[in-house]
Amino acid sequence: MKPFYFAKRKLQLVPAATILIAVAISIPLSAQTVTTFDAPGAGTGAFQGTYATNTNPSGTIIGFSRDANNVRHGFIRSQDDSFTIFDAPGAGTAAFQGTRAYAINPSGTMTGWFIDTVQAVHGYVRSNQGVITVFDAPGAGTGPFPEGTFPYSPLIINPNGAITGWYTDSALVSHGFLRDKNGAFTTFDAPGSPGAGPGTFPYAISPGGEITGFYDNGINANHGFLRDKNGVITTFDVPGAGTGPGQGTFGGGFAPNGTIMGNYIDADNLSHGFVMDRNGAFTTFDAPDAGTGAFQGTLPFGINTRGAITGWYVDGANVNHGFVRNKHGELVEFDVPGAGTGPFQGPNAYSIAPNGAVTGFFFDPNNVVHGFVRDADGGALGLAQFSGQ
Repeated sequence: MKPFYFAKRKLQLVPAATILIAVAISIPLSAQTVTTFDAPGAGTGAFQGTYATNTNPSGTIIGFSRDANNVRHGFIRSQDDSFTIFDAPGAGTAAFQGTRAYAINPSGTMTGWFIDTVQAVHGYVRSNQGVITVFDAPGAGTGPFPEGTFPYSPLIINPNGAITGWYTDSALVSHGFLRDKNGAFTTFDAPGSPGAGPGTFPYAISPGGEITGFYDNGINANHGFLRDKNGVITTFDVPGAGTGPGQGTFGGGFAPNGTIMGNYIDADNLSHGFVMDRNGAFTTFDAPDAGTGAFQGTLPFGINTRGAITGWYVDGANVNHGFVRNKHGELVEFDVPGAGTGPFQGPNAYSIAPNGAVTGFFFDPNNVVHGFVRDADGGALGLAQFSGQ
């Protein structure tokens, strides 16, 4: 994946608390209902196209397109397959510039970031009435990318409209921020995140205002963190996580009961999924067909209100495939019609709705990008199990 003031303690977690679950059910493609789509104006060249990133309970899908000039534009896809294309005020119109949309809450409020005409990065929030408000976290750098403000995950806005993310200052150090529904900011750093180096990267906010993510000092491994609603930060590491550069633990999302999900990278640079309950006990998991080589493995990315997780895995040939894992640990792998079968092609599953519908994007054989939605009733386990009921 990826990529708070001061902690009072570090979770004491022992390998005995780790349980490996690898229960999979194979589903034939004919048993799935997968719809693919392209946003109007999306480019058709390599790495151009439609990047679907999130869905909300009503079935609205958001994301961004990359046009023939490599400019980004936000989109909203309604259940009737109609599209709204939008650009944040001030978004640039040259290659690499433009608007990215990453997260939408149940009321339809959206957030993301954009790059302006001088390559500076800004956050924005778009109301369900289409009003866009641009914002910059206090202390954010004003130079070109990667300075600026980054609401940068499908799970960074909660039902109350609070937004988290990170900002990168002029020294290229990243810090966490919380923007409340009224626009007031709190900034923070995880304990152990240094004054020099990559810094603190929030990836999800719960309905109650808890925040999880990871921090990185640029030298050693990454570590997960939990910031509670009072600003107290606890750090954590999954047993088995590597301790070298780029390895470690990456907090990624919340279930309503406070369970945190994410991934960790071990000493062989292999990725695995995990969930951690409120008592600090870990369950780790791998898609059964995930590769076991460096930079392969299992990459959870989205979690719904019933504890079902989606993401993708990289197989032994470096091809991507989707998966869904319900709260009981049962895991289904899936592919998307038209997805490429070459290295780094295939689906990237980003978000799962409360009813179990999954959305994301895939790379076709020519590396053109397309959106997809996998319906909630796709799969032999049925809606009740895969929605986490």
